[in-house]
Amino acid sequence: MIQNLYILQNDHHGSNDPELQPLTCSLFLSMYLVTVLGNLLIILAVSSDSHLHTPMYFFLSILSLSDIGFTSTTVPKVIWDIQTHNRVMSHTGCLVQLSVFNLFGCLDSVLLSVMAYDRFVAVCYPLHYPVIMNPRLCLLLILVSFLISLLDSQLHCLIMSQLTFCTNVEIPHFFCEPPQLLKLSCNDTSTNKIFMYFIGAIFGGIPVLGILFSYIRIVSSILRLPSTGGKYKAFSTCGSHLSIVCLYYGTGLGVYLSSTVSHSPGKVAGASVMYAVVAPMLNPFIYSLRNRDIKKVLQRLLNRTA
Repeated sequence: MIQNLYILQNDHHGSNDPELQPLTCSLFLSMYLVTVLGNLLIILAVSSDSHLHTPMYFFLSILSLSDIGFTSTTVPKVIWDIQTHNRVMSHTGCLVQLSVFNLFGCLDSVLLSVMAYDRFVAVCYPLHYPVIMNPRLCLLLILVSFLISLLDSQLHCLIMSQLTFCTNVEIPHFFCEPPQLLKLSCNDTSTNKIFMYFIGAIFGGIPVLGILFSYIRIVSSILRLPSTGGKYKAFSTCGSHLSIVCLYYGTGLGVYLSSTVSHSPGKVAGASVMYAVVAPMLNPFIYSLRNRDIKKVLQRLLNRTA
């Protein structure tokens, strides 16, 4: 089984059409460069200004690093395939891509939950915030997030490694995604599907519940504030994070709903592009455009460079 090759068929985004290949390649390359540069700017801004050395911006810089890894797992391979007209990926390569993709995908999810907890402490317990969110706890939260994500990725990899394929197969997608591999397997995948959705419910559901719990407490605390200005200020500190949560989980849910409901490879791949490429690209813009502190630091860095 290890010698089998999975041929990534990229017809749905036009890579087999000679006229559309330059446009498709340019589109993926530009989105990838914007994603990497945008997230690197966020990391540079946070690390270069002492005023941003707080838990919220520390978690944001780790999220930006995770987004770079998340996008780098798939997009460079797509660009390389289009340029070389070689869409062959080995069984091992497919499993490695799947494992790393799930690692960063789960890390994004857990980090969003950690950031929601950070906002919960800042809004509900502002006087105790420096004591509760101390550097030791922040590092511990990042370490636990990484270990949880590593466990999730290895479990997904283990489930996918149990699949058998009768011949070389063509994946109607631009990367190795578990739902597509399950559809192409020639053995009974009902048990694998149950385990995969169970793992997804655990590793995806618990962070969502954490975010919901945090924001229920945040909203109830904000509504008790006497002044309108205080309410607006408290809501504004959560606005960027809440926007990213909606974008991340909205596109992620779209992928799994489209793979379950739709039988059109183009629609599934389109949903995956939103989830794997567009969402990480938009995250830096959401934070930089909605956050006054980030905008000030970025303007200072640009002026210094100019």
